[in-house]
Amino acid sequence: MFKTFCFLNRLMHRHSGVSKPWSKHRSVARWWSNAAEGAVVPPADCRITAEQAIRLWAHHFTLHGVSEPLLSSQFIISHVLGEKTLECVQRKRLRDTLTDRERETVWELCSRRLTRMPVQYVIEEWDFRDLTLKMRPPVFIPRPETEELVSLVLEDIRLIQGESHRTDLRCLEVGCGSGAISLSLLRSIPQLRVFALDQSQAAVCLTMENASRLGLQDRLDVHLLDVIKDADVILSKCNAVDFLISNPPYLLSQDMKTLQTEILRFEDHIALDGGLDGLSVIRPILALSSKLLTPRGRVYLEVAPCHPPIIQQLIEEMMPGLLYLETRCDLTNRPRFCILQKKGDDDCEKGQREGHA
Repeated sequence: MFKTFCFLNRLMHRHSGVSKPWSKHRSVARWWSNAAEGAVVPPADCRITAEQAIRLWAHHFTLHGVSEPLLSSQFIISHVLGEKTLECVQRKRLRDTLTDRERETVWELCSRRLTRMPVQYVIEEWDFRDLTLKMRPPVFIPRPETEELVSLVLEDIRLIQGESHRTDLRCLEVGCGSGAISLSLLRSIPQLRVFALDQSQAAVCLTMENASRLGLQDRLDVHLLDVIKDADVILSKCNAVDFLISNPPYLLSQDMKTLQTEILRFEDHIALDGGLDGLSVIRPILALSSKLLTPRGRVYLEVAPCHPPIIQQLIEEMMPGLLYLETRCDLTNRPRFCILQKKGDDDCEKGQREGHA
């Protein structure tokens, strides 16, 4: 506790420009003492700049074991000041004293972060590629790897469009979550329509909300369906699609306990846990794709690094209608993305001829 008081004392002196005894900041000292014990009500008579608040809360997050303490503080306070990142905030604004309302909001949001709530849920929004999406627990928070998955799909689609001059495309997304994947694709491809599904009502509602906010709802059909339990319903509702994309639950159940507190406490475990081998959702997705894809249609999956060879073997041994095309690595050079293709009529004929030879 002594170190905490010394830190705040130095912080206040550094930004006040005048050397003042600690007794002049008793209101802050009282707040800090209470905050260290878990109370985080903002002091009514405390004058503090945004810069001071960032340092104060970063230190407090560190004391409480919150991950990425400085980034957490910067994101939250930048959000309160109306910007996405600290770099976007004018230097003068950082040195200005927070208004009473701003200070109260900072204290409220930072108090949520103290509970280990992810920053994305605290500020209730997050950027994914060129979109700003609303975020709410327990809907799965999209990760940077999924941005790579979308980029990969867009590259392929543009090549295919250039070769075939298609004016319409249809996509199925399994596990839409916040709508990040579907909405990014819709924003980038005006000719695209998406059929998206999720087993979570919260996810379906959030996807629809984000679609409406972005003006993309007319080309998106969202359904509350479980790919494991509702395969027949999906087949009856969804027309043939040119590609299927999914970031399914792929963690092995035994690895769930190793996740950060933020994830375990706030995110939907069903959106993460892929069963004993991590393939409990991936298997029914593959079975569905063989029935819903158009000839030469593709499947794009984000998976665990251990999965690509297993999925390739599964396709070759049990799903003759599909071809395993390739594995792509993420930015950390880990095998992360599987690309499959439904065989065309000439592929099937070639296979039959080889079988008779």
